Amino acid sequence: MLEVLFDVTRLLLRGGTGAPTGIDRVTLAYGRWLRSRDDIRLTPVWSLGGRPATLAEHCLDTLLRVSPSESVARDDWPRLAAALTAPPTSGTQTLRTRPSGWPPLGNAGDYLGGCLRALAGWRPKPQPKGAVYLNVSHFGLEQPGLLPRLTARGARCVVMIHDLIPITHPEFCGPGAAGWHRRRLEATLAHADLVITNSETTAEDLRRFAEAEGLRLPSLCVSPLGLEPEFLRPPDGVLKARPYFVVVGTIEPRKNLTFLLTLWRRLAEHLGEYCPTLVLVGRRGWENESVIDHLQRSPQVRRWVHEVGNLNDENLARLIAGAHALLAPSFTEGFDLPAAEARALGTPVIASDIPVHRELALGAQLIDPLDGRAWLAALVAAAAQPPSPSIGPRFTWPVHFDRVARALNLEPDERPEQRRGNPQS
Repeated sequence: MLEVLFDVTRLLLRGGTGAPTGIDRVTLAYGRWLRSRDDIRLTPVWSLGGRPATLAEHCLDTLLRVSPSESVARDDWPRLAAALTAPPTSGTQTLRTRPSGWPPLGNAGDYLGGCLRALAGWRPKPQPKGAVYLNVSHFGLEQPGLLPRLTARGARCVVMIHDLIPITHPEFCGPGAAGWHRRRLEATLAHADLVITNSETTAEDLRRFAEAEGLRLPSLCVSPLGLEPEFLRPPDGVLKARPYFVVVGTIEPRKNLTFLLTLWRRLAEHLGEYCPTLVLVGRRGWENESVIDHLQRSPQVRRWVHEVGNLNDENLARLIAGAHALLAPSFTEGFDLPAAEARALGTPVIASDIPVHRELALGAQLIDPLDGRAWLAALVAAAAQPPSPSIGPRFTWPVHFDRVARALNLEPDERPEQRRGNPQS
């Protein structure tokens, strides 16, 4: 029986702050997988000030009852569907999301509530010898002493690294992000027995960082993330709308959205009433003033671009499935979940020519993220003809966890219903 100390700090502190992010989804998926294993004795833990504390099992059960598809309190789908299907001359107003602050500032009450829940569920007990401490969220790894304390007590530390963007592209991150992430990476490389990465691109970035810093490199397990069930089957009720394109993700500098909105202004100037619609799905992040200026001030952008922040998985799948293409012009990514979701649904993808898209967005049309002429030509061509569905790689959680199980010296789950329809298996 493998003893696992599963770090749920991020889920506790983010409770009630809106739709789960990509890392939240990963943490939920891992919790459910660990809970389903008969050969794992699971203990939820949280950390504060670099000191891990155990929680009662019911705390984890409460967290795992959150469904990514049901966690959106106010779904924008009815308004968006009506706007996309309305005639362009109807005068329908384009949608805009409500601005919100960065969670620790804009949702301080939710974070305080998470701390109170953790304290209420605190159940001190000794750390079992030979236990595995598992952190798949990055959260808390920057705290001084967390991993050293665990290893000193005999734990094996297993960490997932999602990306090295604050190190490789600090210009796209908030102030101080590079320093925080460096501390996470240094602690991981010094104390982890195993590092899980979501792509070979992330693994290669980690190898280069370790070599440049003269640090040891733990064993690596490269395993692409799984998709939610809604993106692995044809959705019901796909929109019959005029041509539209979709971008999914937090509005932040590395997403290259200022470039994309500039292209949309040019499309509107050239195509007039035949201009396709663009839908931005995601919360407003940091340092996005240029994007917001386009959304609020540019007449062409204000007419042809919708911005929504709340869609559940079922409606997001409907939106992507009906699009002429999903657009991913990012400068850098660790995995790019929306591009993987679109390829699994058969929706064409037009993406930046960066390593992770070459690795995982198989079948996508890849273009240099700064080649405006090539992007314009691709958008005009895609808008002029109905999309031709072409199913790409379908990443699933069972295949992801098979690889992780083997890395942890566990038997993989061989249930056929868990592996059906996955070309990676």
